[in-house]
Amino acid sequence: GVPPSERGLAWRFLFGMYPCSSTPSERSLLQEQMVVRYRVMKRKWQQFLPSAVRMHLNGTDELVAAVRYFDQRQVQVQQQTRYHCEEVWDRQAFLKLQAQILFERVTFDHEELQEAIRIIDKDVPRTNRDLSYYDEGLGNLLVLRDILITYAAFHPEVTYAQGMNDLCSRFLEVLDSEVDTFWSFSCYMEKFSRDFRADGLHRKILEAALLKELDPLLYTHLVKDSMESLAFCHWLLLGFQREFEHSDALRLFEILSCDHLALISQQVDRARYQERLTRKYSSEDSESELQAVNTDFTFELFICAAILLENREALMRCRDDVQLIQFASLQGTLDLNSTLKNAEYHFYNYCKRCAWDYMNGRCRVYRSKNEDFFYQLRS
Repeated sequence: GVPPSERGLAWRFLFGMYPCSSTPSERSLLQEQMVVRYRVMKRKWQQFLPSAVRMHLNGTDELVAAVRYFDQRQVQVQQQTRYHCEEVWDRQAFLKLQAQILFERVTFDHEELQEAIRIIDKDVPRTNRDLSYYDEGLGNLLVLRDILITYAAFHPEVTYAQGMNDLCSRFLEVLDSEVDTFWSFSCYMEKFSRDFRADGLHRKILEAALLKELDPLLYTHLVKDSMESLAFCHWLLLGFQREFEHSDALRLFEILSCDHLALISQQVDRARYQERLTRKYSSEDSESELQAVNTDFTFELFICAAILLENREALMRCRDDVQLIQFASLQGTLDLNSTLKNAEYHFYNYCKRCAWDYMNGRCRVYRSKNEDFFYQLRS
């Protein structure tokens, strides 16, 4: 992971807000452009649904204080922009015009956006408020609300789904910037948005497939009692946010987000190796390529598998989904270092077994070639 003092800057690179090859001056200009674009996007939905600009409060003093703090901070931001020099004003005027042209043709579905805002207004007050970041009048909850509404408005194919508030809250806490949180969160959702759609079971299906590889008996037990959907594995959706102590959860989130132990690199090596074999041997002697590893098995799936296998006995005693959900309530109880160690152990065992299976199938043709054997063993 990253030292907490470096985390904010590191995440801006890690989640695609800044290109890794950018210079400080380029990042300064990029930041300006992102600020202007976000403000134009936010202003567009606010003009479309003026009644949604203010959160409909339930009368609690806590939320009333949050709105008051939020409004005061908005006034401070507006005052700061008045002192920009003429050159900055000209540049920002151009960026604003550019952004307005860019988003001019974006249209909103009135009913869909209203429904998204209704769910957001229910979820935002439930966001983990034990964090020190939300101590000061809870005004940051209102910032979180604006980010989520802006995202939902400009991503109608995803809109908003429960759980996104907890994910976005993590970005806001670390980056401490409304604009930077929106863009970093948007980049993250490009990769994982399908998990939040109506048919968003992709990673749970993959987890079931991986569990079948690692522990066929446990998988068979879950199938027998109709629990193979692994619907209780909500950990995957929220990036294990609540299963570990908070600082450990942040560390795990960045470990997983940098594609730690990604199998895709093996796919590249194998493709290069196949090209060399194709040039070396005639086409009539070669067999069709065997799939050595499933590159969809990301390291987070091995983390989830490690948790399941660590609690194998408890799972074997479960007989229905209700018992599984009770089992899955592991809030803050897991040790990150031991879970990482177990996940890497299962990962390497899976790779070794796949390499041997691949070798037994492919290398029968080239058994006399020691280099093929050593290449596969090394892989």
